[in-house]
Amino acid sequence: MKLLLVIVAGIALGLVLLAGIVALVGSRLPPGHVASRSLFLHRSPNEVYTLVRDFGSAPRWRSDVTQVDVETQPNGAVYFREVGRSDTVNYELVEDVPNTRMVTKIRDTDLGYSGQWTYTFEPKNGGTSLTIREDGIVSNVFFRFMSRYVFGYAATLESHLAALAKHFGEEAD
Repeated sequence: MKLLLVIVAGIALGLVLLAGIVALVGSRLPPGHVASRSLFLHRSPNEVYTLVRDFGSAPRWRSDVTQVDVETQPNGAVYFREVGRSDTVNYELVEDVPNTRMVTKIRDTDLGYSGQWTYTFEPKNGGTSLTIREDGIVSNVFFRFMSRYVFGYAATLESHLAALAKHFGEEAD
């Protein structure tokens, strides 16, 4: 029994030490980051923009989203709420130039992360080069560590573009 207590105490101490190291390393990383990924699709900028801009259709082509509620505010601002498998995030459409450029921004302030995505739709070789740039801030030191060393800053961008390519029956490069 004494040996079991020593083992359990050792494991607990190890976990506390690991959490401390993760927090220390995370606190030393800059909170802000920029990540960018691009995808070429054999579709017109209008087709790609129309799908991406139709926020309510996201559950039909993105497996990480189960529901989207879109609200146009009295001042014309567009807010939307994405409900995912593990969380709900509130966004605002802050810039919208049809078929060319779109910027969405996270409205929540208590997620441990925030930022914006800038979508650029560029006609190229009879299709569209879509680039998404993430200007992110990770305020939570544990999330910051995980974003940098486990998931990578561009993981969400890559899954978003892969889902878009799959919807159009194409491969994400």
